[in-house]
Amino acid sequence: MASKLIIAPHIDDEVLGCGGILDSDSHVYVCGVDESGFRPDKDPTPNAERLEEMNQAAAFLGYSWEYNPQSRVNRYTEQELIDLLEDVVNRVKPDRIYLPHPGFNQDHRTVFYASMVALRPHDRNFFVNKVLVYEAIHDLLWDPAELRVNHFVEIDIERKLQAYFFHQSQVRRMRSPEVLRHMAAVRGAAINRPYAEAFQILRWAEACY
Repeated sequence: MASKLIIAPHIDDEVLGCGGILDSDSHVYVCGVDESGFRPDKDPTPNAERLEEMNQAAAFLGYSWEYNPQSRVNRYTEQELIDLLEDVVNRVKPDRIYLPHPGFNQDHRTVFYASMVALRPHDRNFFVNKVLVYEAIHDLLWDPAELRVNHFVEIDIERKLQAYFFHQSQVRRMRSPEVLRHMAAVRGAAINRPYAEAFQILRWAEACY
């Protein structure tokens, strides 16, 4: 299947953190969805609308995706996620996997630690050679020292922003297109490129040739 597997606590995390690297060789697993999607001054966004936004973003960038309809955001538990994440890793068999930085979001923390259990070296687990952590905007705005990025990828920022616009119900001031652009510019400056996404490598294993 896909060589890149992105684990997303919520619909839209995949674009916010990895939108620049998502393509037809990527598979996104969304841990859960419900009608708690935040929208300023409006009612929570219905499931059907969020799922359609995801379908449009996926069609634009070319990636495949799936989600678990039984899990509920803001009510994740590590134990319920571990088996689900082990299953998707064993099915997809990716060369690299991207996890959310735990940060100070309760869902991101739960998904990250459940993923680490699912990825531990074990006879029943598919061994993923490359394990990376992607950042969220709040990681940069609130105690950025928590995330130690050490891997940068140049991106097409216009392509990423277009994908983000498909998640229209979730576009807001603290994560506006302007903030995303500035964030990518800062990461790009670190590698002498116009724009980039930054990651933290947790494991990088390569075969001997």
